[in-house]
Amino acid sequence: MTIAGPYQRPPTAQQAVLAELRRMIRHGELPPGTQLTQEALAGRLGVSRVPVREALKILQGEGQVVHTPHSGYAVAKLDFDDLLEIKRLRDILEAEAVRRSMRRFTDGDETRMADALRRMADAGDDVGALNVAHREFHFCVFRPAGMPRLLRMLDQLWDSSEAYQSLRHADSHGREGSFEEHSQIFEAARARDASALVKLLNKHRQHTIEELRPVLRDHR
Repeated sequence: MTIAGPYQRPPTAQQAVLAELRRMIRHGELPPGTQLTQEALAGRLGVSRVPVREALKILQGEGQVVHTPHSGYAVAKLDFDDLLEIKRLRDILEAEAVRRSMRRFTDGDETRMADALRRMADAGDDVGALNVAHREFHFCVFRPAGMPRLLRMLDQLWDSSEAYQSLRHADSHGREGSFEEHSQIFEAARARDASALVKLLNKHRQHTIEELRPVLRDHR
């Protein structure tokens, strides 16, 4: 038997559940503090409790959900100190990725980055679509580094910061300022200017911290 094209193994039930729970948390369908009942999630996703339980354990390890004795699992609540720790780790790892990427950044990477920027502009009030395009925009800069372990670490950090990013994207003023910053980031990438790009990304993350400080205080 001849199979045309590369074979792609279908995702396991656990992988499918994990991807869907991440999406639901990222898009705000499961807001911070939401109690997560394994039976209810299994029924909603059409699976047994086993893949749900395993997926929740992985999300707990990533810090996206918490487990409390006698209460079970819940989506992690937003915490300013947690955001600061995520930012510090991203400062270090993303700078390393950018410095390596700019030596390998191609016209194809630039085209994909421009497309993601357009999708960010077109997303409007659709925070879920904006989050997807926003993440793709940034990872267009990171992927050319050719460091799969580093990319996996960044993926996990971005998963942990999506809920915070959604707060910023939900505010129209925050979206406008963010888009201007991303336009500057794109121009630095086009110029293959690693030094400027690192500075702009650091500034971009710091602005997110400054904007979310009062929001997280009120949220708490």
